[in-house]
Amino acid sequence: MPTPDVPLEKLGFLTIGLFDGDDPAPGHENVLQVIELGEQLGFDSAYLRHRHFQTGISSPIAIMAAASQRTHRIAMGTAVTPLGWENPLRMAEDLATVDILSGGRLEPGFSVGPPIHWDDVKAALYPDTADAEDLSSERVARLLRMIRGDAVSTFSGTSGFEEFSARVEPHSPGLAARVWYGSGSARSTRWAAEQGLNLLTSNILKPEQSDLETDGRWDFAAIQQRQIALFKQHHPDGDAARVSQGLVVIPTDTATREQKARYEAYVEKRTPRTVAPMGPPGPGLLAAPDVLGTSQEIAEKLYGDAAFREVREVVFALPFSFEHADYVQILTDMATSLGPALGWKPPA
Repeated sequence: MPTPDVPLEKLGFLTIGLFDGDDPAPGHENVLQVIELGEQLGFDSAYLRHRHFQTGISSPIAIMAAASQRTHRIAMGTAVTPLGWENPLRMAEDLATVDILSGGRLEPGFSVGPPIHWDDVKAALYPDTADAEDLSSERVARLLRMIRGDAVSTFSGTSGFEEFSARVEPHSPGLAARVWYGSGSARSTRWAAEQGLNLLTSNILKPEQSDLETDGRWDFAAIQQRQIALFKQHHPDGDAARVSQGLVVIPTDTATREQKARYEAYVEKRTPRTVAPMGPPGPGLLAAPDVLGTSQEIAEKLYGDAAFREVREVVFALPFSFEHADYVQILTDMATSLGPALGWKPPA
């Protein structure tokens, strides 16, 4: 196995938090237990996916608020919250509140664009303003201004017996510096850099036609590496700008024979989507191959990944639809075997 020139600095994981629609309580409790386990194992961060009209976490802020009272060190974030579903002002209030409750441990990530199945949900989400809503990157810029404490109300002062502020309250200093942007295209990557945001890269990206190799292949790692380089080029912090990579990584060091068989079937079923972009004519969305094997095998594959070599932080995604015991095994192997194989050390 190659020896890293620079060790991995931060190790995190991402979960969707599945639950039974007829009995949602156990699934939500499992998410909290997974975050607690992550802290016990030394993970630096636990990230939550965001789902609506599905049996996955629809309110990650509520989950993080609960987890903040059951943990003490681990950072918590979203990867990502589609901001088209949210009111930026209310989101700023909730984020600051939970950040304060957690002692400054929130690292929220966002994306923009119309919500999925927009035509089916817009009447319920924005019954009077759907056609007027700005679902572009400006929505994130507006949220950032509110989190940073800019004046957003035209009134401040005393009204009767009550005091009012022109900025969103509460205000949590430092939160704005911990906001991430989930980018998959070169255009959105450059925009995130120019805003001074942190960059979340994942196992899905949107390539350009020019990214197609001369032999007709799509090289996911090479495309992602170019996007990371573009981000650092345009970010005020340059090479010091924070970038985190999120791939689906499944270590099998302590997995049972039955678990390994299920993991292999899962990866095999998903592999065809990594061959070419999915979507309408023209480049759609391209997926990275899932990485399955022992921690030593995974480390070798990651060191051969051009994009991984450009980052010092990772948020490895837990596969969908696995059992709680599977997540315990995967997280334990990540923290005790894979992380150290990548040069990572848990906090003292």
